[in-house]
Amino acid sequence: MKKTKTRKKFNLLKFLIIAMVIYIIGFLVYSFFTFPIKNIRVYNSTILSDQEILRISKIDDYPSFFLTSKSAIEKKLKNNDYIKDVIVRKKWLGVIEIEIIEKKILFFDIASNKLVLEGNHKVDPINQSYPVLSDSLPTEIYLKFEKKMELLEEDVLFKISEIKYVPNEVDEERFLFIMSDGNYVYLTLYTFDKVNKYNVIIESLEKKRGILYLDSGNYFKVLD
Repeated sequence: MKKTKTRKKFNLLKFLIIAMVIYIIGFLVYSFFTFPIKNIRVYNSTILSDQEILRISKIDDYPSFFLTSKSAIEKKLKNNDYIKDVIVRKKWLGVIEIEIIEKKILFFDIASNKLVLEGNHKVDPINQSYPVLSDSLPTEIYLKFEKKMELLEEDVLFKISEIKYVPNEVDEERFLFIMSDGNYVYLTLYTFDKVNKYNVIIESLEKKRGILYLDSGNYFKVLD
C-alpha cells in the first residue's frame, strides 16, 4: 500500500512574523551603526577654533557615533602642531567631548619668521598676539632663552610685546622686555624667573610707567 505524502500548508502568519522579526533586528542594527553624533563639545582650545578642531578630527560632518572611536580622534588631533595632548570622552545620547591641551606659544622669531612653541616646535605664525623676538641670538644663548621662556606664566608672557637682545660688558645673556602696558624690563637668563612677579611688582608701584631693572638688583625707575 502506497504511503501518501502530506504537503505542509504554507503558514503565512508564521512567515510574516519571522520576516517582521528579521526586519526589526536589521533595522535596529542599521540604526545602531548609523546613529550620528548629536553634539560635540570642545574645551580649552584658544589657538584653533572649534570648527578647525572638528575638521582636523574629521567629524565635522557628524558621522556615526558608534563607528567613531576616541583613539582615532585623539590620534588625528595630536598630529597638529599646536596640540600637546587631547582627551576625548563619549557620553550618552551621541555626545562627544574633546578637551584640548595646547602647546604654549613662546614668541615670534623675526629671524626665522616662525612662531616658536614649547618643546622647540616652530610653526607658521597665526593671527594672534604674542611676544616678538626682534634680534638674532647666538645659538647657545638662543637655546637657553627658549627654555627660560617656557617657564614664564601666561599672564606675564602675553603682556610682553617685544623682546630685544641687549648684552653688555657685564652679562652677554641680557634682554629687554618691552611690555604692552608701556613699561620696560631688563633681565638676564639667570634672573629670568623674577619676571613672573611682574604683575605683583607693578601693582605695588601703583601702576606707574617706567623701567624695571631685574638684571642687577631689583629697582624701578619712573619715566616722566
